[in-house]
Amino acid sequence: MRVTALLLAGGASSRMGGRDKLLEDIDGVPLLRDRAITCLNAAVDAVRVVLPPDRLEHRQALSGLNVEIVVNEASGLGLSHSLNVGLHGLTADAALIVLADMPDLTTTHLDKVVAAAKAHPLAKALRGSDHSGKAGHPVMIRKALFSEMAQLEGDTGAQPVLRRHKAETVLVPIGPAALRDLDTPEDWAEWRARR
Repeated sequence: MRVTALLLAGGASSRMGGRDKLLEDIDGVPLLRDRAITCLNAAVDAVRVVLPPDRLEHRQALSGLNVEIVVNEASGLGLSHSLNVGLHGLTADAALIVLADMPDLTTTHLDKVVAAAKAHPLAKALRGSDHSGKAGHPVMIRKALFSEMAQLEGDTGAQPVLRRHKAETVLVPIGPAALRDLDTPEDWAEWRARR
């Protein structure tokens, strides 16, 4: 099973009050680079990063890393469009979708989802979840769902397709990291205080 990690980093950080969350400092490196390294260290065959067209600093943050950069020219169209751009032309058997604003996801978490996919070959999707069973990220989708994903529009991401295939989805308990994304300066302040 060939797996490509799809790191979605095409958003506008619109709730950050002028700050760019993908450039927030994580142990001395920008968040975007930290997330890409996490993906590169996981049990995947390739890493593809979806970026907006106008952020040179994002490209610079990925400098020297063995990732494929795909530009979402219409990044204002929302998460679903970023996902479509990332999946376009992908020849892997499955895509491991990772959102760039979830700094608590570790390589171990990603590997658990990949391992679960190998253990459940009939599952069309797998999702990280918290320990109560609430579904979150990362999300792995098999190639059988790629064309369905391509029909999505707006800012819903993969949710409509995942809802349709709930019975064919396996939840992988990884803990609170599955649900924690940082969208606002307050989110970041709270996260840093907790660390």
